Amino acid sequence: MNMEMTTKKLRIGHLSTMYHTAFILKGSDLLGKRGVTAEWTLFPSGPDIINAMQNGRIDLAYIGLPPVIIGIERGLPLICIAGGHIEGTVMIVGARHNVLTQCNGMAEFLSQFAGSAIGCPPRGSIHDVIVNELLNEYAIRDVEVKNYPWADLLPDAVMQGEISAAAGTPALAVAGRRYSGTRLAVPPDRLWPFNPSYGIVVMKEMLENRELLENFLTAHEMACEMIRTEPRTCARIVSDITGIVDEEYVLETYAVSPKYCSALPPEYRASTAKFAATLNNLHYTSREISEPEIFDLSLINRVHPGPHHYSAHICERP
Repeated sequence: MNMEMTTKKLRIGHLSTMYHTAFILKGSDLLGKRGVTAEWTLFPSGPDIINAMQNGRIDLAYIGLPPVIIGIERGLPLICIAGGHIEGTVMIVGARHNVLTQCNGMAEFLSQFAGSAIGCPPRGSIHDVIVNELLNEYAIRDVEVKNYPWADLLPDAVMQGEISAAAGTPALAVAGRRYSGTRLAVPPDRLWPFNPSYGIVVMKEMLENRELLENFLTAHEMACEMIRTEPRTCARIVSDITGIVDEEYVLETYAVSPKYCSALPPEYRASTAKFAATLNNLHYTSREISEPEIFDLSLINRVHPGPHHYSAHICERP
């Protein structure tokens, strides 16, 4: 590594999702060692990030792929250059409803919400798409999908009876159990296997800055590896950066959905293609966006040329 490398700045948009490597990169020197400085902006949802990219406010984003696909269909020159995590959507319920293991399959589980609503983040978010797809797949017609601007509102909405269940990130299950008395109803691997919970996305014009992006992705992959192999160290960093959660909270979140890597393997891309088909079927897009329109593998294949680590899970080093 050239230690005289010129420092470059990236304007990065991210979410409050604590298992994203954004918090590890913010709280460590992984980027600085590679000559990259970052200007971080927090957004409430993926669709809000897409709007910011359209307005030229950020260069790179941590974001679920459904909002990206919708943005591409709208004509935005977006491209996903790396992964980060898979199976990052869970569902929670209150004491009045059964969890999936208490039901005879997903259809019975969803049917118990007849005449009520399932809450999730904004329309077009990854969680919104998964819930709508499940309701369509199992022909559940009398359950409303109610969208909230912030996922933090969902556990209380369940307990207050505004909604019967909620879908969101693994942190939703931890927060709900700790503070609102909700239960994890459907674990992430039962909702949509290998679904890409987020990717690293840029405007296509950023691909001209290949050295800058490659340096960022190298740090991003190192942060993914840290989560897999040094989760307690990462939990401490996230706790310090956010100032609102303790280490055990972060560790619980990691454990709920433990599949981290920066690669873009065929399984990740195939699951994204399923998202594209679902978005078209839901009329969120007017056509089905193709895989080559969504992904550019050239950078991540240099940074992470070997097999993916999504199946490696978390294993603390001795």
